[in-house]
Amino acid sequence: MLMLVSIYLLLTLGGLALLSAMILKIGQLVTACPSANPATRAVAVTIATGFAAIGAGGVILIGALLPTLVDEPILALMLASGMAALCLGLGFSHAVATLRAVLGDSTKDTAVAQ
Repeated sequence: MLMLVSIYLLLTLGGLALLSAMILKIGQLVTACPSANPATRAVAVTIATGFAAIGAGGVILIGALLPTLVDEPILALMLASGMAALCLGLGFSHAVATLRAVLGDSTKDTAVAQ
């Protein structure tokens, strides 16, 4: 069971780290735009941090179900990993949409102020 939980945590927390890094990279690319608001980096970090916190909580909650399927360890790993990947993917798409909405509003405000 310890090996099963270790594999699950390695896969899901690794995916969470990669998706969080992608949110930060998207924020960094938007910051390079000349019309970007100076607060763009702070917005990207805030959204990435929120995504990481909620995602880690989801990974832990889904991982708590692993011991319930002790008789079928591979099935438990596949179900838990698939559910975590689905939830992280949905959370990532929501985080990027939020980032786009917030930064889109800030660039409009900057353009109007100029």
